[in-house]
Amino acid sequence: MPTVTEMYDEAIRLRDAGDLEGAAAKLQELEAQEPQHVLTHSALAVILQKLKRFDEAVAHALKVTELEPNDPFSFTQLSVICMRCGKIPEAEDAMARARTMQMAAGGGHRH
Repeated sequence: MPTVTEMYDEAIRLRDAGDLEGAAAKLQELEAQEPQHVLTHSALAVILQKLKRFDEAVAHALKVTELEPNDPFSFTQLSVICMRCGKIPEAEDAMARARTMQMAAGGGHRH
């Protein structure tokens, strides 16, 4: 059986080759084996959004925030995914959360 890293790398190769459906399927297979693998949920959020499977994309972005609740990037990604899926209030809430976390961590400067 392939390792988590091997499965993830294969999914990314499929994505990079333009096979978004194949990449999503491989990542969903990986998710079934390793439901707490953050990179899998993060990649699924992006790929499913590109496939216009918006509800699924947002669900995976939310899962990243549950798995990495102290990482401002989790909420930044959630904001971007929500925005691209047309969920503007949710996007604004997630971005506000990311900014609050960055300021609390002393990273108050903006990029």
